[in-house]
Amino acid sequence: MKKTITTALSTTVLATGLALPAAAETTIRLSTYVNEIDIRHEGFQHFADLVAERTGGEVEIQIFPSSTLHGWSEGVDALQGGVSDISWIPADERLPCYRVTSLYPAMVDLENQVAMDAAYADLVRAEAAEVGLVPLFNSNYSYDQEWWFEEPIADLGNLEGRQVRSIGPLVSMMIETWGGSPVFVAPSEVFQSAERGVVDGINMGVATYSSWQLWDVMPYMVNGSLFYGNIIYMMSENAYERLTPEQQTIVMEAAAETEAWLQPRYEAWVDQRVGNAVMSGGGAAVSLSVEERTALLASVQETWNAEVEAACGPELAGQILELFAENAP
Repeated sequence: MKKTITTALSTTVLATGLALPAAAETTIRLSTYVNEIDIRHEGFQHFADLVAERTGGEVEIQIFPSSTLHGWSEGVDALQGGVSDISWIPADERLPCYRVTSLYPAMVDLENQVAMDAAYADLVRAEAAEVGLVPLFNSNYSYDQEWWFEEPIADLGNLEGRQVRSIGPLVSMMIETWGGSPVFVAPSEVFQSAERGVVDGINMGVATYSSWQLWDVMPYMVNGSLFYGNIIYMMSENAYERLTPEQQTIVMEAAAETEAWLQPRYEAWVDQRVGNAVMSGGGAAVSLSVEERTALLASVQETWNAEVEAACGPELAGQILELFAENAP
């Protein structure tokens, strides 16, 4: 009887003294809303490669892009229900302090962003543990959360009733304070909403905006730099506890190394996308002056600080606001 291809291959491997790669003992599903064009997808792949290499292939990170496992608002449910093992966490009411501080109205110095994000994650770690979550990745929202419109607007602080896409409670409050109407739209649905006139403006990260090719429908960008932002990717405790202590250390260290590896690549990629849009003639970008930024932040910061104290409690609120103040320009 002739050998099958599989049998022949196995015989050849054994005869030459080579070992077949071991199948992963643990598979971790990482869910993200970014698509495969986005530079952040390379970051997730870098993380997955580090984990595979350092665990000898025992832990495999599977990446699910473009919200294929769950929608924007479902991160906590997806982790608690086992739909995913690592997911981005939006402004969820089960994480009240994180909900009002993961996006905060402030000017920040990005030179120390990786360390600042790590300190922030440590401050909300106990709250995350209460709902079975472990902070893992810190995002780059501080760098690129901005505003877009179909045509130039005279004043971001006077939206004149425009309907503007919001990502959460802070942005909604800003839009309302500045005379607009907030509309929630998931990232994957923004293009259609803008094209059909459901929204008159968009608040979004530049990387996500560019990856979804939204410059074609709303080409006018206001570069405000008005946020500290850290939409953290968290891991479910159940998935974390499936790992050995050594594997847990490897995963945490790989995540921290990936943040540092990705930051300059992310910033360069974002800058290139803005530059390409402007150079092609299809987009335009204006930057607010320090005075304009200061005035816009002053119009919302005091009101939002009351939300922060109510949600976090005086002690934790003070620690988080002190962190923001220490990292001001």
